[in-house]
Amino acid sequence: QVQLVESGGGLVQSGGSLRLSCAASGFAFGTYLMSWYRQAPGKERELVASINSASINLNYADAVKGRFTISRDNAKNMVYLQMNSLKPEDTAVYYCKARRWNREYWGQGTQVTVSS
Repeated sequence: QVQLVESGGGLVQSGGSLRLSCAASGFAFGTYLMSWYRQAPGKERELVASINSASINLNYADAVKGRFTISRDNAKNMVYLQMNSLKPEDTAVYYCKARRWNREYWGQGTQVTVSS
């Protein structure tokens, strides 16, 4: 059974930090591209960051470059998103996604709320 379980969300003041975690199971984690997406109320889901299987290719949305860092631990089947200098506009539900070829799995999301 494939599972992606996000954790680490919460309420934080503007300028603060959070670290999101995504625990994966039920598939060959080390061979999948892992990504974090977010969806704010009334907006479409958007890509935040992605990391390839070898942690060589990292990509970030312009809105989070220099503030967020994606990483993964293939031995632990975990992917992380370190979020620093958080802004109110970062408020959203954050989702973890795994993708390889035509297979795609999503987590249930974790809420991040940044107060001004």
